[in-house]
Amino acid sequence: MTSVQHEQLRPTPPASVMDTGLPEEFITDLLLKVLYVQGARTGQQLVDVVKLPFPFVDSRLLDLQQRRLIEVRGTTGHSRAGYVFDLTGAGRDRGRDALTSSQYVGPAPVPLRQYGEWTMKQSIRNVKVTRELVVKGFERMVLDPKVFEIIGPAINSARSLFLYGGPGNGKTFISETIAEMLGGALYIPYAIEVDGQILVLYDPVHHHEMPEEGLGEDEWIKESEPFDRRFIRIRRPVVITGGELTLDQLDLQYDTYSKMYQAPFQLKANGGVLIIDDFGRQRIPSRDLLNRWIVPLEKRIDFLTLHTGGKFPVPFDTLLILSTNLAPKDLVEEAFMRRIHYKIHVLGPELEQYKEIFRRCSEERGIPYAEWAMPQIYQTFYKRLGIEPRACHPRDILDHFIDIATFLEAENVLTPELLDRACRSYFLDETSEQS
Repeated sequence: MTSVQHEQLRPTPPASVMDTGLPEEFITDLLLKVLYVQGARTGQQLVDVVKLPFPFVDSRLLDLQQRRLIEVRGTTGHSRAGYVFDLTGAGRDRGRDALTSSQYVGPAPVPLRQYGEWTMKQSIRNVKVTRELVVKGFERMVLDPKVFEIIGPAINSARSLFLYGGPGNGKTFISETIAEMLGGALYIPYAIEVDGQILVLYDPVHHHEMPEEGLGEDEWIKESEPFDRRFIRIRRPVVITGGELTLDQLDLQYDTYSKMYQAPFQLKANGGVLIIDDFGRQRIPSRDLLNRWIVPLEKRIDFLTLHTGGKFPVPFDTLLILSTNLAPKDLVEEAFMRRIHYKIHVLGPELEQYKEIFRRCSEERGIPYAEWAMPQIYQTFYKRLGIEPRACHPRDILDHFIDIATFLEAENVLTPELLDRACRSYFLDETSEQS
């Protein structure tokens, strides 16, 4: 069960070169670069690379032929889509010159203005959840029902959520479940054009293609209804970063060799969820990191900087989730925390919750649940060692049990002795030697 959202729009194919928002010479140079890098190509192969309608591409090819920059080397069909085009000597010189400005060879970019407009049309703010959807989405977790009363409004706000509490209680899992529960798909451009510069947005690490053929029957879109192929249809993005995050990674990454930009994490997360895991353990002060988000969180606009020094606005359309094991008071002062709209203290499980987690983990592993196991674990380890129960403990203890049972060639049936050995191999027990 996923979120409720409006009927998905599709980017309309451009009807003219003007509709692309790109100068004709930009498209010309892109075609020359494709032929220079990839060699002779048919008209259809060029279309498949630059993702523009064939009439646009063919008009540029005719112009290049008249300027003696390309020539026809053969044909694989009866139409010009099957003609094989290659560069002339002059065309190779022009293609080489174009590559010195930018090494980008791929789908024609979408101008920044069009990207901003399209992002707003499919904004995450259009996605809504109900209590029923939240409870269903988190059915795999054992949570205090009160948590649902905060998570739901936090998702619908599409702004920010702060998860804090001890390690191993499911903060990261909660974050990932929220992202999965939102579901759906959206269209993003492969690349964005900003003042003649190319910014690569599509990242297969964070963006997973969701072809139209893979839609459910109720969402089927006919193959005959085209869309602007400069866009790719992806699952709602989930971008996760942690202790390795630095401030410079939140701005454009410029490659001096290729003369292209890579989009920062928050731009790749537009329309989806951005998770900052282990908040407070970054190599930069938490205050600096939170300061970086103040304007985007309040205005829903971020500002990026070109290597030339020019700044430009981009949409900040993501649900930002900060997750930490540290005490909030040790991270930033109260005034900064007010900038984060929702806060959830993820506590360790109570006894009955722990039992349910242990039962579910046992069932998943094909181990018969044993009622006597809880008193043994609590008395022998939690109480004696002063350890606080964590939601991850049942899973880890049972995995240790399976490892030991496999080694001893024993059945996957809990016994006091094997459970004790599993716990002793998992918990740090300095009061006794390993069995």
